[in-house]
Amino acid sequence: MVESASSFGRFLKFWRGVHRLSQEQLAFELGSSPRHISRLENGSSRPSETMVLEIAKALKLGRRDQSHLLIAAGFAPRDDRVDFNSAELKWLRSAMTMTLQALDPYPACLVDNSTNILMVNRSWLGFYSRLMPADELHNISNFYDFMFSSQSAENAVSNWEDTLSAILMSIQQSALFSNDPTVKATLDRLRSYPSVPSDWQQRAASVEPMASFRVQLAIDGVMQRFFSVSTTVGALGPTAFVSEPQLTVTALYPEDRQLNVDAFADTDLSHPLLFY
Repeated sequence: MVESASSFGRFLKFWRGVHRLSQEQLAFELGSSPRHISRLENGSSRPSETMVLEIAKALKLGRRDQSHLLIAAGFAPRDDRVDFNSAELKWLRSAMTMTLQALDPYPACLVDNSTNILMVNRSWLGFYSRLMPADELHNISNFYDFMFSSQSAENAVSNWEDTLSAILMSIQQSALFSNDPTVKATLDRLRSYPSVPSDWQQRAASVEPMASFRVQLAIDGVMQRFFSVSTTVGALGPTAFVSEPQLTVTALYPEDRQLNVDAFADTDLSHPLLFY
């Protein structure tokens, strides 16, 4: 608690200085006392979540800096959802399209914080068309729902029982941290899939968090494995992982570096989320 309060105190003192407010002036704005502000800054008192939000409002902090203040005080940040398809994010959609195209011939997709698929590249279609019919692939809209479907999990994911368990545990931890009903709904939905092992919590507790999972595909009669590597697209700073829009580019790279994957990009399939 002391470290969290001390971190909060540093942030509070910094922003007070930016806005040239004395402890007395800030206390007046908050209807508090200078002594309480001093105790918050030196770490001898810990603020409530309501107090943190009132301070952020008094200091006219934006979403990023309010999130920093909340995290420093030991609370989950708050950030309004941003519509990736809004007019003001046209530049970002263009940049993400170029990013995915540049990743060809490696399969890649762009997902949001609910793992809804926002964009795919041509190689993603070429890869997964080898695992399922084109009409099914055309209707895929959520990355985790896709992974957790029985066919995808058992046929395409290496060590799928542990992998799905680890993914569920990561979502469970996010739900505990944020208490976000959307995250809870995602967890409940994924837990309902038949592919989820009954002992998923115990499995996940026995393994370290995964930086990557493996996807497998038979190519010319030989089972080949691919690393799934995710890259976060977001703001700079300590709250990049929660700054909206929360986007992730997930790409597949062959375990065998000599494997020629150029054929993935040669597909002539269309998809509503392929934009080039």
